[in-house]
Amino acid sequence: MNTDIVYRALSEQIGEDRLEKNARMAEHTSFLAGGRAAVLVTPGNVRQLRYAMKIIAEEKVPFFIMGNGTNILVRDGGYRGVVVKIGSALSDIIINDRGIEAGAGALLKHIAEKALEKGLTGLEFAAGIPGSAGGAAYMNAGAYDGEMSRVIERVEILKSDGSEIYSLSSDEMGYGYRTSKLMATREVILSVALKLTAGKRDDIALKMDDFNSRRKQKQPQDYPSAGSFFKRPPGNYAGTLIEKAGLRGISVGSAMVSMLHAGFIVNTGGATATDILALMKLVQERVFEHSGIMLEPEVRIIGEQDGFEA
Repeated sequence: MNTDIVYRALSEQIGEDRLEKNARMAEHTSFLAGGRAAVLVTPGNVRQLRYAMKIIAEEKVPFFIMGNGTNILVRDGGYRGVVVKIGSALSDIIINDRGIEAGAGALLKHIAEKALEKGLTGLEFAAGIPGSAGGAAYMNAGAYDGEMSRVIERVEILKSDGSEIYSLSSDEMGYGYRTSKLMATREVILSVALKLTAGKRDDIALKMDDFNSRRKQKQPQDYPSAGSFFKRPPGNYAGTLIEKAGLRGISVGSAMVSMLHAGFIVNTGGATATDILALMKLVQERVFEHSGIMLEPEVRIIGEQDGFEA
């Protein structure tokens, strides 16, 4: 594995302050669980990101692009490649005549706040989603009958080898339920242009308050999690299926199916990725036995089962 070569090349051009070797990914993910990454790089600008992707491609090292870390889990064995974190350095939010343009690292809640401030409607559903603009656009995140694909006008993309920057419209992104064509191409989102419409601030604020109130009442916020763990099956709801299978509150180690919302797996304190994945498998098996439906994880799972020396 050429991660040492990548680390040295990036440290010379980007600086060691933006690099971490043998990085504890539990410190970078909302689950607060999981193994280490051989190298974690957090570029400070697009030029550094392009250089990082170029070196990774040249050395043929596995890579994973992450945003705010709210929808991923690294197996306890760790990730043998390079994790590229798109963080606050790429988080500019610009208001224009057509709506909002946001860097991939901008948090959805901050973008929604800007939309409210400027009286722009259409993004209220995203106010309580904890992820970044890039991550949300990548997986077509959504809530309360809203989806990113409906408000995205254009996505600026960097090819995975850092060679070219180009744009795709929402229609060209190949959006489906929690998916886009970038999941196959593995290219990197740099920014997202959102097409919003003028609205009344009071109405926008009321809708956002309603959605956030519902989240507080129905979703667990006292324990670390990655949000809804499973994708919604066609014509059904994962949480409902899990509850009907009698799994509310069931635990493996310190991982538990939430008592508040059965669609969430939570870390009650010191859970390992192995605990979480064992509980995931148990839930899948029991729900399939009960309903004949196999639940698919919405959380992105990467890394090795066994450990490695970085």
